[in-house]
Formats: sequence, C-alpha cells, structure tokens
Amino acid sequence: MTHEFDRLYIGGQWRKASTSERIEVRSPADRSYVGSTVRATVADVDAAVVAARSAFDHGEWPHLSLDDRLAVLTRMRDHLDSRLAELDELGTRENGVTIAVRPGLRGVELFDFTLAAAREYVFETERAALGKSGTVVREPLGVVAAIVASNGPLLQSVAKVAPALAAGCTVVLKPPAETPLIVLALAEAAHAAGLPAGVLNVVPGDVVEGQHLVAHPGVDALTFTGSAAAGRQIAAAAGGNLTRTTLELGGKSAGVVLADADLEAAAATIAMGCMAFSGQRCAAISRAFVPADRYDEALAAIVGAVAALPIGDPLEAGTFIGPLVSQRGLDRVADYVDGAVADGAILALGGHRIAGRDGYYFEPTVLTKVTNDMRIAREEVFGPVLCVLPYDALEDAVAMANDNDYGLTASVFSADRAAAEQVARRIRAGSIGINAAAGAIGLPFGGYKASGHGREYSIEAFDDFTEIKAIA
Repeated sequence: MTHEFDRLYIGGQWRKASTSERIEVRSPADRSYVGSTVRATVADVDAAVVAARSAFDHGEWPHLSLDDRLAVLTRMRDHLDSRLAELDELGTRENGVTIAVRPGLRGVELFDFTLAAAREYVFETERAALGKSGTVVREPLGVVAAIVASNGPLLQSVAKVAPALAAGCTVVLKPPAETPLIVLALAEAAHAAGLPAGVLNVVPGDVVEGQHLVAHPGVDALTFTGSAAAGRQIAAAAGGNLTRTTLELGGKSAGVVLADADLEAAAATIAMGCMAFSGQRCAAISRAFVPADRYDEALAAIVGAVAALPIGDPLEAGTFIGPLVSQRGLDRVADYVDGAVADGAILALGGHRIAGRDGYYFEPTVLTKVTNDMRIAREEVFGPVLCVLPYDALEDAVAMANDNDYGLTASVFSADRAAAEQVARRIRAGSIGINAAAGAIGLPFGGYKASGHGREYSIEAFDDFTEIKAIA
C-alpha cells in the first residue's frame, strides 16, 4: 500500500499547493517506494500561519469550554485508533523503526494521556495576595509552530499538537522531510473529527520552509524537536520576534554503573537503551561508565548483550535493530566511528556499514579505549554506537557524566536504590532512570544545558502553551 497526498491541509481544507514539487518517501530498509506528498512552499507556510492566526484571533476554538475541545480531540484520537495497523506499518516502512515499537499505538497512547492530563491541569485557581484576593488564569498562548524530527514523527507531533490544542491554541505543524506521511495522518484525523478550520494546519517541507515558519511574525510560540545545532539557529531566529520556544534537542546520555551493580542486568539495559531505534534517539545511552576494577567483565557483558540484539527487516516481529533513516544519517555515523578509531578508540564490536543489504544499515558498535574528551564521547552520533569508559572513584564517574554540553537523560545502576538515587540527584540531566532507561509517558521529559528547555510527555507540557493572567 502506498500513501499519496496531492494537497496540503490548511484552513480546514485540503487545498492545492503553490507548487507541483513533491517529497518522495522510500523505505530506509530496502529503498522500496512508500508514498509521496506535495511539498509546501514559503507561500503555503504563510497561508497556514494566516489560517491559524485567524482561527485564534477570530475563531471559536480558544473560547470553547475544555470539555468541548476535548470532545473534538477525542474524535481525533479515535480516528487514529481505528487505523492502528495501517499506521504501525506506515511508521515502520517510512523511517525504519521496528514494528515492535508500534509507532501508531504510541501516538494513540500519548493522546490518551494528554486527554486525561488536560482534565487534571489547573487552568484557573483562586489565590490570596497581599491585601487582595485574585484569580490566576492560564489562557491559551496563541499560534504555535510545531516542528518534529524523523525518528518518531507521529509521537512527537501528538506530544506538541494535543496539549497545544487542548489548551486552546492553534497550530502550524511542519513534518520532517524524510518522514512526512504518518504526520499527515494527524491532519486526516483532525478533518474527520471536525476540528474547526485553521486550528491545525500541516505543511510538509524542508529546511527553507522550517526557517520561514520559525521566523514568522504571526507565530506566538515554537516547539521543536531536533539537533542542538538546529536548536541554536532556531532560538536565534525566534528571538527576533521574542517568540516563546520549547526546544527538545540532543543528548549524550550516560549510564553510570556502580560497583555493586548486577553487570549482566545493567549491560542488557544499556545495550537496549543505546540500540533501540538503531540509536536514533536523543535519549540513547551512548556513554557507559563502569568501575575500572570490573572493566573487562563489564565490557564483555555489554558486548555480549549488544551482539545478541537481532538485526534485520524492521517489519519482522523479532527485529530489534533496523536501518538508519537516511543515507545522510548512515554517512554521519560512519564518519564518527572512523574518526573515533583515528583518535585512538578500539572497536570491541561492529564499526562498519552492513554489506549485502539495500538499506541504510550500520553494525551495532561498541568502542573501548575512549576518553571523555574525544569527539565520539562528546557529540551526539545519532546511531548505534556505544562508548564504554572506566572510572576509578564514583566522584570521577559523576564528573565525567556531567562533563558534557548535553543534559537530557542518564541512567544509574546499583543494587542499592538509595545510593543510586543519590547519584541521580548529582547528575545534571532532565530524566534519570534507576536500573532502567530514563523516561516514561506521564513524567516530564526535557533537558538541561544544550539539550534544550521546556518539558513534554507530561502534564507540565501545558505550561508551554498557556499564558498566565492575574485578575485581582
């Protein structure tokens, strides 16, 4: 089954684009044709912002009751739910994530959480003040520009769109050029649900269209998922209009193994935490810090755990590691690994492109003889590459974990939960897992330092789509 989109979803209608240029999508697993969409131009982005602006400034959506808004969003959720098998397959074919991840189901589950959280969020409260009493109101912020990445496009879109719409905002959503098709299913859901015209607009495009949307004076807030380099450019462009930003950027997450940890269990978690999504996760555990006096044992356990993860066709149920999303991503990972070896790192496992496959496959790779100042240990590779580094004292492990520009997630492994939590409180990252990978729907997800600001996947997401008004 192929997926073809000949029109753009703007102003509540599927309208003709201002160009005939198309974005073609091929599976990264075997380069088979998946579908295509017409590409939005800068003029189409302008039209989408105008539609969103009109819907917010003059439409009913911001002024509906929360119950009325959630009724429409529930219909959107139900439309996606009715297409789960199709969306799971489309997500896998489009970006190579394994079918076991179930990209359609993950989007629906996040929709369910957001609908429930919206009913718990305090949009209005009474507060005592010095000499007065007052009402603190959280009102919808305005027009939101949402830009998502290729590694989880539907989930990321729901993470941005659902709370923004529930709060009463209107949205212009730009899907990634590599994986736009599953995001357009959200536009189909909005149309089927009867979302008022202009409340959600979807404009598939590339860098030029994204830059234009970011700098658009008609946008009140921007929420972006992507690299730190792109995040810096976006923050600078948005700053010209004082546009509020939520930035979920990269990571170089540490897995700190304490001396008393179960090495086999820690190795299994680190292996899966690094190699899931073929390493294309900002939260991937890409640096493992292990006690120097157990280094050989830990390295052997980690190499064994990584080597046991099945590689193959992402549509096959038993596959854990599939392809990278693009040739550009494959070249990037190969360049990082080659550079690490040139810097003195040694391949304990993998390190090469996988021959004999049509897709963008790279061997799951474990590197030893890495120092924390090497490029491979400091920059986000966005691929199946894990560095294993020794430490002498726990203080050294914490210092090395924090000695990085990023601060998105980390994990701590220990038989003593209290000791692990003490270490977790000393690591500067937004999400910490104890004997587990970090993060879960319902817990705030976001970073310190170059990993961005703002929180998603939790009730705190509504903070980023509301303005605070005090009435005394």
